Amino acid sequence: MRDPYKVLGVKRDAGADEIKSAWRSLAKTAHPDHNMSDPTATERFAEIGRAYETLKDPQKRSRYDQIARMAEAKGQSTEQTIIQQRQAAREMAARAKAARANAEKVMEELARATARKAAASAAASQQTASNESPEDMVERIFGAKASRSTQQEQAAAETVAQQASKPQEANAAAAEDMQAEEELLATGTGSGGSRSAFGILSSLVRRITGSSVQDKPPEKTPEVAAEATVTLDDMLTARWITVPLSDGREARFQATTDIGNGQVLHLKGQGLKLPGMLRGDVAVTIHLSTDARFTPDGHNIRTTLPVTIENAVLGCETTVEGLNGPLKLTVPAWSGSDQIVRIPGEGLPDGNGGKGDLIVELRLMLWEKPDDKITDLMRSMREGLFL
Repeated sequence: MRDPYKVLGVKRDAGADEIKSAWRSLAKTAHPDHNMSDPTATERFAEIGRAYETLKDPQKRSRYDQIARMAEAKGQSTEQTIIQQRQAAREMAARAKAARANAEKVMEELARATARKAAASAAASQQTASNESPEDMVERIFGAKASRSTQQEQAAAETVAQQASKPQEANAAAAEDMQAEEELLATGTGSGGSRSAFGILSSLVRRITGSSVQDKPPEKTPEVAAEATVTLDDMLTARWITVPLSDGREARFQATTDIGNGQVLHLKGQGLKLPGMLRGDVAVTIHLSTDARFTPDGHNIRTTLPVTIENAVLGCETTVEGLNGPLKLTVPAWSGSDQIVRIPGEGLPDGNGGKGDLIVELRLMLWEKPDDKITDLMRSMREGLFL
């Protein structure tokens, strides 16, 4: 898909009204009914529609902007980045499927090993239990030829052959942790990694057979940075915002009224996952999108109100659009342009049971058509000719 901003001919910071206006204008011009002799008219019309569908939805627009920034940082086109993310997601799904299949094989073999140990305990006169280590068991199941990476794993393997404590409880604990270790199995890189799939399977065997040897807790994957655009409507409706990540996944957070422009949200456990490490966090920088009617100012909301000259001089009672509908407003006499009128309690919730204010900035405006009497009056006042 081509850059939707270029397709509609708008800037990246264009507002919703500007995007909608550009789409309408282009759609009328490129409509196939008006371009019967142009064989590309249908394709161009469809492209304009796809661009508008992307930019009119704040969440789709935010995802596209995030991918575009990632593409610029990598020196790639946006299309290349999208293709890479989809390919990474497919590869990760394939690795996870293979890991689940391998884990099932391990569990079946462990069940047989547990049965052999139980038979060995019942028959005191005979030794029928298997003496193979967890690493040997994994090698036999998968045909692996990887060597043990450290002396600690060798000692752990010998301990497994000698101990058999509470197999039912150990099986239950392993089943609970299978979900957590599955992703590490999917992304294991062999015995050369900091914690290979071979080592992970061995530690799983030790857990099942009741080994007292514990692996060192894995480190956490470094936090990754991301950006998200939040609209005023998102904040008022507490909408969930999605943030695309480089591995094809998405992080999520809820837009609330206490979010500020430039604020950094730290999303725990939603970041990237690397082999042998715990999933990291995501640091999301918030960009508040300007609204056609309102602009957030802390917990206050700013808006403008056009006022004619006679109403500014004499004062008047009028209405102004608020977050929840029209509100009554008194324009004081002799009000100037940019004068502020506050309406308390009509802003955003402050989190303490209160609300900010609606700040109305007055804007003086002329009549649609020139008025001879007003023109003569202004000329007389400027030139000092008072009647």
